Amino acid sequence: MDDFDRGRDGRSTDLASGGGVPSWMAQTLNFCSNCGSALHFGEIEGEDRHRLSCPDCGHIAYVNPRLVVTVFPITDDGRIVLLRRGIEPGRGMWAQPGGFLEVDETVHQAAIRETWEETGLLVEPGEIVGLYTRLEASVVTITFEARIVGGTAAPTPEATEVVAFAPEDIPWSGIAFKTTVWALRDWLARRHPELEVPVVSSGR
Repeated sequence: MDDFDRGRDGRSTDLASGGGVPSWMAQTLNFCSNCGSALHFGEIEGEDRHRLSCPDCGHIAYVNPRLVVTVFPITDDGRIVLLRRGIEPGRGMWAQPGGFLEVDETVHQAAIRETWEETGLLVEPGEIVGLYTRLEASVVTITFEARIVGGTAAPTPEATEVVAFAPEDIPWSGIAFKTTVWALRDWLARRHPELEVPVVSSGR
């Protein structure tokens, strides 16, 4: 609801709250997963907002955001590992390793798996840097700080480069996502408050 304080995770989105299912997602939600009938969008008794539902069997198609698990791997000398994305969205730009949580794994497992798959590094997730909502993409992103405990950084199909940056050398002009910008800001505020962070924005 747009009546409540959006909190710090609202920084990473430009859309107002309370808009319902994004139009790009609604286009894929046409039929009831229970009986196959066409879904109808409208008022439902007992619900606090309009929802998609089936007029034949009464099934309500609740639509919830997906969870993206991301990691800031930190080297022993305090550098932060970022990757240059080899795939869309954000191809050619910088981000932290990460991806969607699988239904059969924990958030901790996903953080390790995604980092391993994208960078070749084995990490031990530590403190949570922050949570970031992106209404535009219907995702919530969680970012961990992590210690590197093994592996060797190397390019992968999803990352054309894997680079450990000194905190003062973060490539701000080439960051792929708003969630990455906000997570980097939060990490620097915690670990390197002496650094001045440039004013940057991302289109995604």
